[in-house]
Amino acid sequence: MVLGATSGIAQAVQRKVAQEGKELLLVARSADRLEVLRQDLLVRGAANVLTFAMDMDDIAQHARLVEFAQKNFAGFDTLLLAYGSMLDQTQCDHSGELTAQQLHTDFVSAAALLTAFADYFEFRKSGCMAVITSVAGDRIRRSNYVYGTAKGALTLFLAGLRSRLRGTGVKVLTVKPGPVNTAMTANLANSRKFADTELVARDICRALQRRSPEIVYTPAHWRYIMQAVRAIPEPIFNWLVSRHGPAAARPKKP
Repeated sequence: MVLGATSGIAQAVQRKVAQEGKELLLVARSADRLEVLRQDLLVRGAANVLTFAMDMDDIAQHARLVEFAQKNFAGFDTLLLAYGSMLDQTQCDHSGELTAQQLHTDFVSAAALLTAFADYFEFRKSGCMAVITSVAGDRIRRSNYVYGTAKGALTLFLAGLRSRLRGTGVKVLTVKPGPVNTAMTANLANSRKFADTELVARDICRALQRRSPEIVYTPAHWRYIMQAVRAIPEPIFNWLVSRHGPAAARPKKP
């Protein structure tokens, strides 16, 4: 099951999974885009592809998704949460509404969905829940601190969920990509130099197959970059990032 199936990283993962002859349940907002994806993945070799259109921001609809999955996709063993948004930080700076919207999409709704499916996996006593967060949550920068806060909170939530499910046979993977060249980052400076989605998808698929490691940095060098970044004292870190100027313009939704 892929939550946020129309995102750039998710599509790259799905293409690889389809080539292995797997069954898929794709979840995203646009029924039209889901149907295009469904047809493409079937051609690529997927054994079966189901779709479910919903806005995952709407927590009231989560129970409907769980019910659909249990009825129509019974026995699925892997969940990948791959949706999110990146609002303009300069607008969030002066809008409590936009700040709350960012936190709701990238943390609150995601945590609610994972909670909704955790009981299924715990009862199953096997399987894998993998969630794409971001290296932005490892160290907050002023240029995207609301987005980074949401991703950091989601990372902490996953650590708690992993602790809850330890010993049940269920794996919880935290996937932390560095900057990736997708539609969500297209308006950022130097986006063409960001990691390719195919490389990131390869790392995610490898982790899903192995059910490890529990924390996946992709590309792998970001593990060491963020270790160094986290070690910088806050006053020095803030001085360093301030030299880059105001945040670049960003799209509202992927």
